[in-house]
Amino acid sequence: MAGKRTAKVLSRAEVRAAALAHDATAERLQGATGALATAATAAMDEKLPWFGKLSAQDRSWIGLVAQSGITAFVDWFRDPEAHSSMPTRMFGSAPREFTRVISLHQTVDLVRTTIEMIENTIGDLLPEDDVPVVREAMQRYAREVAFAAATVYAQAAEMRGAWDARLEALVVDSVIRGEADESVRSRASALGWTGSGTSGSSDVAVVVGRAPAAETGSANVSDMVRHAAREAGADALCAMQGDRLVIVLGGTSKPVEIVQKLAGFFGPGPIVVGPAVRDLMAAVTSARAAVAGLRAAPAWPGAPRPVQADELLPERSLSGDGHARRQLASDVYGPLTMGDGVLLDTVSAYLDSGGSIEATARAMFIHANTVRYRLKRVGEITGYSPTNPRDAFTLRVALTLGRLLNPEPGSYTL
Repeated sequence: MAGKRTAKVLSRAEVRAAALAHDATAERLQGATGALATAATAAMDEKLPWFGKLSAQDRSWIGLVAQSGITAFVDWFRDPEAHSSMPTRMFGSAPREFTRVISLHQTVDLVRTTIEMIENTIGDLLPEDDVPVVREAMQRYAREVAFAAATVYAQAAEMRGAWDARLEALVVDSVIRGEADESVRSRASALGWTGSGTSGSSDVAVVVGRAPAAETGSANVSDMVRHAAREAGADALCAMQGDRLVIVLGGTSKPVEIVQKLAGFFGPGPIVVGPAVRDLMAAVTSARAAVAGLRAAPAWPGAPRPVQADELLPERSLSGDGHARRQLASDVYGPLTMGDGVLLDTVSAYLDSGGSIEATARAMFIHANTVRYRLKRVGEITGYSPTNPRDAFTLRVALTLGRLLNPEPGSYTL
């Protein structure tokens, strides 16, 4: 029909002639691969400043990849359909460390330099009629190589991320089990742990709470926790352990303030912050207190979120935590036995009287102001004020444990 173009139908002879011409071009291109590979290496050395700074072994691997890419292009040029995976396979000659040696941006520069070199050199190596066909094919192939490079780096990042997650879980597990040693410190350093935040502190604290909803991936939570902790000025290692989320915080002497900014990453329920310790090697002390606190936290429904493990000493003692029992007996009951023991007698009488200063004064035949003074001294010495209901409960448990454990009166010093 007039005005319409019709597709040209090639005869069988013309198709065969075109195929033979294409094969001939591919053969001539095959013969030029050695010269192209040599020229590619020379172009990299000349135009890429970072290339010359690499070790001889790394330059050799990169040169091998470039040569592999040129050889793969020839095979792809012969039959793009049969060799469609060639752009990806060209990176198979490089070791896994290849992606750590040069960045994706540098790989793109490498590919661009190689392609420009081929376009500028191909005219000297092939007949003039072959040049347009090869250049057009090279443009298509370069696009496939770019996608292949992105795929290789994405896969390397995923593998590295999975390995880092396993390593991080191993470090956190070692801290929880009290097996932290120099190897754990080394592994933590490999994850970017420095142990010092923007405050300059090197203290470490372990935080334990319920794990978030199952639909939230553990890797995503760990990444978000680390990022949020860095924003708050601290280091963080994070791991899911069954139904609980464990975070090891470093570089902060005020871990509760940091955890308040991380509370949204935990599931519902209490969040317990272990006491700050000097470094990662001593973190088992903080971990032990935090885990025991999480177990005992339901006994204090009104506990703040997050709550310090030391604020849960009475609940931890009642739940069977021997460390909490000894801490209350030594740090609270012990100092009250010093001297003539009047502070111990006074606080005992005050608790037994239901918190009445007047009743305590009558029972001890002393003035009410004397009772007030002694109760104030109890608060200063122990850190727990008898007139505060929560502190009074802690003092009651501490006195009971102290008597059970029977520390020797007068054996404690401030």
